[in-house]
Amino acid sequence: MAGVTITCTTSIVSIGEAYLVYSKRLSSKSEFNKYVAALYKVLGTFLFGAAISQSLTDLAKYMIGRLRPNFLAVCNPIWSKINCSEYVQLEAVCQGSLKNITESRLSFYSGHSSFGMYCMMFLALYVQARLVGRWARLVRPTIQFLLITFAMYVGYTRVSDYKHHWSDVLVGLLQGALIAVLVVRHVSDFFKQRSLQQPSGEKDAAVRKPSVALVPSNPEHNHYSYGVST
Repeated sequence: MAGVTITCTTSIVSIGEAYLVYSKRLSSKSEFNKYVAALYKVLGTFLFGAAISQSLTDLAKYMIGRLRPNFLAVCNPIWSKINCSEYVQLEAVCQGSLKNITESRLSFYSGHSSFGMYCMMFLALYVQARLVGRWARLVRPTIQFLLITFAMYVGYTRVSDYKHHWSDVLVGLLQGALIAVLVVRHVSDFFKQRSLQQPSGEKDAAVRKPSVALVPSNPEHNHYSYGVST
């Protein structure tokens, strides 16, 4: 999932920024390469939000983690050693892999759902900001629908595979979407209002006032060019 989302995000952003810089629809004040500067802004924002999302996920898992639905299957307990008054959480009664057992105790909310939704929502907002042509009226929502559907599919598979509770997936999807919206809104400049750059000649012509040819004054005519009777 991480390989698909990160690769998809990097590819779409790289192609999109390259086209916008090439067509001069996107400019940068950086004295360095304009394409590298534009790509740095978008991918830097994406990685910053991804780090926040993953940090919050790990913090919640290790501080408030609970047993996953498949814990008993992963633990594979020795039932003869289990006291009915105790929880089946001790390694002494589990025959499964210690690594898998430890991972099965970290189910506060789905990290796959959170990270997947963050990546897909970030891309959806990027497409909303960059794909602005008239021909994109139906193309843009179609791409956004496919992106969000993929994130939802990842969450559904976590439930169907008994890796997470439905509440874990729901919280993960909400967290990923919220972080993507906050990062795009307050960190990136996707929806920043930009003034149109006009060539110097057109700018000077717009500043100059139109000149009107003046007719030489004639004392025998008034300003409406009618003869003045004496």
